[in-house]
Amino acid sequence: MENPAYAYNVFKKHFEGVENRKAREGFVGLELGPGDSLFSAMVAYGLGSSAFYLIDAGARAQTDLRYYRAMAKFLRDAGVKSPDIEGMDSLESVLAACGAVYGTSGLRSLRTIPDRSVDFMFSHTVLQHLRRDEFVETLTHLRRILRPGGVASHVIDLKDMLGESLNHLRFPDSVWESDLMRNSGFYTNRIRYSEMLSLFAQAGFAVEVLTRQCWQSLPIPRSKMAIPFRDLPEEDLCVSGFWVRLRTN
Repeated sequence: MENPAYAYNVFKKHFEGVENRKAREGFVGLELGPGDSLFSAMVAYGLGSSAFYLIDAGARAQTDLRYYRAMAKFLRDAGVKSPDIEGMDSLESVLAACGAVYGTSGLRSLRTIPDRSVDFMFSHTVLQHLRRDEFVETLTHLRRILRPGGVASHVIDLKDMLGESLNHLRFPDSVWESDLMRNSGFYTNRIRYSEMLSLFAQAGFAVEVLTRQCWQSLPIPRSKMAIPFRDLPEEDLCVSGFWVRLRTN
């Protein structure tokens, strides 16, 4: 569970890309993959949102209201508007007070959001966990729901979850994309940096890379990589993560 300061700072980091004042006033926001913390709905409310979507592939959120009361106190102490949740007894009530909708069916939840209805969306080390065969459709819906002038901000971690290296590139697709691996808890889609940028552009986004982290050399030998990763350019394989801002073309 995120601590309040961390959740607030992550949200602010992504939200700083919304430069249009009109887009900030009463904005409609979305977080993709909130995990066990729905703090972003409270932060969005404090920064002036009129509605906020939280979209995940399952109901993973912490329901103990002590955590959300701590978030409310943090916002008040920071001089940010906070929903009054003291008398509430359910997470659903907290979300309603923030004008938030929690969708837990992944793509099915995304499909229900109206066209051109969202001003700001973000994810933080989430996109690499989307199933590869759902990645393009997810981008299609994110582009569909983003309003003209809207902003999407994503931090993406391209390292494996086995040792923060490239060990996940050792496996052929027949193994890695099996149900066993997809449900293992350390699955990532293995889409590399240049391909992911290309997919953003193909979905209709204008792409701006804000930061990029790289290894100085390959962390595992090419000979240990499965085809087709073995033949990718070294400068592509050495990208371990990046932060990208997407806008409507």
